[in-house]
Amino acid sequence: MAPFDFKKEYKELYLPKGTPSIISIPEMRFIMVQGKGNPNTSDYYKEAVELLYGISYSIKMSKKKEAPAGYFDYVVPPLEGLWWFENNFFDGSVMNRKDEFSWMMMIRQPDFVTSQVFEMAKKNLKRKKPEIDTSIVKLETFNEGLCAQVMHIGPYDDEPATVALLEAFIDSQGYRTLMSGMRQHHEIYLSDPRKSDLAKLKTVLRHPIEKKCS
Repeated sequence: MAPFDFKKEYKELYLPKGTPSIISIPEMRFIMVQGKGNPNTSDYYKEAVELLYGISYSIKMSKKKEAPAGYFDYVVPPLEGLWWFENNFFDGSVMNRKDEFSWMMMIRQPDFVTSQVFEMAKKNLKRKKPEIDTSIVKLETFNEGLCAQVMHIGPYDDEPATVALLEAFIDSQGYRTLMSGMRQHHEIYLSDPRKSDLAKLKTVLRHPIEKKCS
């Protein structure tokens, strides 16, 4: 049997069309690392991403030792990121402001990943890579709720036009974007920029919304 692939099984979450749509996002479990700064130049950002993948693959490969209760074979889900500016609405205007970014990078985990499974994965990774700081990663449940989303195809720096399209759609449907707490500008990275043509990068863009007051 082929490993369970979240992207294929939940296409409505990971493969939206280039035309914006409204969707209610179910509660999901993630491992997360929070930070600040330009992802293109920040060493901490690189460490965060390495840690997230390290923990995720440690959990996936736990089947080789003692599989957790409820374990099933699966494809590690894609990297995701929440992005915001302190005290500023994220409107896609990020040029020359990347150093101001606050971010939460995260990878979805199967439901069998309990706090015990998570802590064991941290210990296993620490044994393999003693230099890595596993204290910065946390396991959280994220309830994103009602959102609008769209597929962006192309370089990350071209996202503002797609964000503008998404925002126009939200307004036309009688909603407004409402970012607070962990409900922020959300990106899901379906392509590896190191291996893909930048013009063909696929990134899900998602904004939390609420109905406008009448």
